[in-house]
Amino acid sequence: MSMLAANGQHRRDAWRWAILTVPVIVGLGFLSGQLGSADSPWFASLEKPAIYPPPATFGIVWTILYALMGVALALVLTARGARQRRLALGLFVVQLLLNLAWTPLFFGAYQINAALILLLALDVAVLATTIVFFRVRRSAGLLMLPYLAWVLFATVLNWQFLQLNPDADGGRTVSPFQRVAL
Repeated sequence: MSMLAANGQHRRDAWRWAILTVPVIVGLGFLSGQLGSADSPWFASLEKPAIYPPPATFGIVWTILYALMGVALALVLTARGARQRRLALGLFVVQLLLNLAWTPLFFGAYQINAALILLLALDVAVLATTIVFFRVRRSAGLLMLPYLAWVLFATVLNWQFLQLNPDADGGRTVSPFQRVAL
């Protein structure tokens, strides 16, 4: 016979886990961001889509999203006995690894097309993670929704970068003079 903890106990356990998970997730996101930079000459030379937000937006949004992900993870970690807990944790790891790979791929390796493919895989992984998080703990699924929305926006943004800068994929840059057809 298993004993279920009271809701108050679950909340205390989740906050204890969150003290660990939030800084770890935020820290991993920060480290990934160090493997590529929007300050590079390559990125500066790209034509920006109309929906491209001010650069300061990204650091603020990602910090908040990583914190929400850390709390969602803590909620799932403390859902001992939940039927899909292991699946939820496995999906979380997969989507996090995909997430962390995007910045070095796009900003570090200048692979706009490959980064788009990675984002499409990330979209599926985050959607699956969010669905399973809902099944484990509704509040964990709710905390993942802003992240899902932002990743979908990032996919559209990445696609628009590729459409506007097809010759920049792989680090190739084309001067404005080369774009003029003679």
